[in-house]
Amino acid sequence: MNQLAERVAARDVASVFVYTYEAHPGEQYPHLTSMDQKYRHAADLRDRLGVTRPILLDALDGACHRAYGSMPNMTWIFARSGIPIYKSDWTDAHSVANAIDYFLDVSERRRNRERLAPFRVERLDYRNQDRVAFYEGLARSGPKAVDEFRAEFPE
Repeated sequence: MNQLAERVAARDVASVFVYTYEAHPGEQYPHLTSMDQKYRHAADLRDRLGVTRPILLDALDGACHRAYGSMPNMTWIFARSGIPIYKSDWTDAHSVANAIDYFLDVSERRRNRERLAPFRVERLDYRNQDRVAFYEGLARSGPKAVDEFRAEFPE
């Protein structure tokens, strides 16, 4: 997502990361109980994963997260007017890039005075499923996170 954000920044598209909660709390990254703790977790995420986009912190009660669907890894794209133009229940750089490129093309078509009418689309996208990387991420939180996930979703 960092590379995508850098690519589209020149076209006046902003990208932020909203840090909501610990999806799989463990010994290293326990359930959040304070904004100070949330700030430290977000800073560590930024440093460990190299997140270069601005990171915004959701309220401790998750108000923003709940308002936008409560999924653990969502992506939303908003037009300048604040209207949501893309919503995905999982963040996948290929899908997001496709949507951004499409809407940048729409902007160009409008500048060329095409008469455009909006319509809704629903589609199924696909993402890479890297179980090894996923479990490595869980392990960063601690053994409790891995054990609880495996108990909830046995393979």
